[in-house]
Amino acid sequence: MQPDRTAELTRLLRERILVLDGAMGTMIQQLGLTEDDFRGEAACGLHSHSRDLKGDNDLLVLTRPGAVRDIHDAYFEAGADLVETNTFNATRIAQADYGLEHRVRDINREAARIARESADRWTARTPGQPRFVAGALGPTNRTASISPDVNDPGARNVTYDELVAAYREAAEGLIEGGSDLILVETVFDTLNAKAALFGIEQAFDSAGGRLPLIVSGTITDASGRTLSGQTPTAFWHSVRHAKPLAVGLNCALGAALMRPYLEEIAHVADAFISCYPNAGLPNPMSDTGYDETPEQTARLVADFAVSGFVNIIGGCCGTTPAHIRAIVDAVAGVAPHRRPADLELGLAA
Repeated sequence: MQPDRTAELTRLLRERILVLDGAMGTMIQQLGLTEDDFRGEAACGLHSHSRDLKGDNDLLVLTRPGAVRDIHDAYFEAGADLVETNTFNATRIAQADYGLEHRVRDINREAARIARESADRWTARTPGQPRFVAGALGPTNRTASISPDVNDPGARNVTYDELVAAYREAAEGLIEGGSDLILVETVFDTLNAKAALFGIEQAFDSAGGRLPLIVSGTITDASGRTLSGQTPTAFWHSVRHAKPLAVGLNCALGAALMRPYLEEIAHVADAFISCYPNAGLPNPMSDTGYDETPEQTARLVADFAVSGFVNIIGGCCGTTPAHIRAIVDAVAGVAPHRRPADLELGLAA
């Protein structure tokens, strides 16, 4: 388990805006990988697997680790301070679609190890800019709050306890592999997130130590609510018991549409604030599936920074190292958001 770097991260987040990486899926899609790539060498033990594996991007940490490492390196080279592990769907629940539930712990551990090696290499190159690994936990492809059957509002296809167990298993792998912090991201159902937070606490107890937490929700449309119906303020009050180092929003909307919801959470939360929007709204006709250029995305998120809303900024779907480089340049020298506790102490940004 990595040493607890909460104090170091807190100091940096008070000093400047830290930059998170961009999309992993966008970069993987550009590689044009085949089914054979996803199955890997014979030693991976997947040549005779009964289901198609193409599209299981998390699996690449086992079958094409060099490709994943190159993507982390590209984001660090662009100036990112933090990269996420390639584990958005690396839970037992999500991996059931591929029949790979038994490989979940390996995937999370190897994903964290690959990102850890990259971060340590770049920290050695730029000791004045330490690099960090965020162990990513996505929302799974099931919801504890919403019925999958329009004719049966009480139906559920997953239980709270199943979610807790799945998140604990994934978190244990992320911790073993060397993550500096745990990121619960793209929260569309806060009950899923609460299960994740409980599972993470169990993983911390098992590991005999703690890591910092970031919790990131997603507003799904112009209603300004998560899919399960919460406003940003309600979302914050539902997860604040976990005492996250940072809370914020990512995905679903581009920066232009996300602004009022980010402003709301920045005004109510007593944590640092994170934000990593998509490169605009989805457009299946574009090469990356999204329209915004790096310059456009950087201009929009720079407004978040200048407005004093953020401590961590980055990109989600459709963003690339070019987007992250533009964001790094756009927020350089801009003072970070100050938490109410920091304002009370008179700490300068």
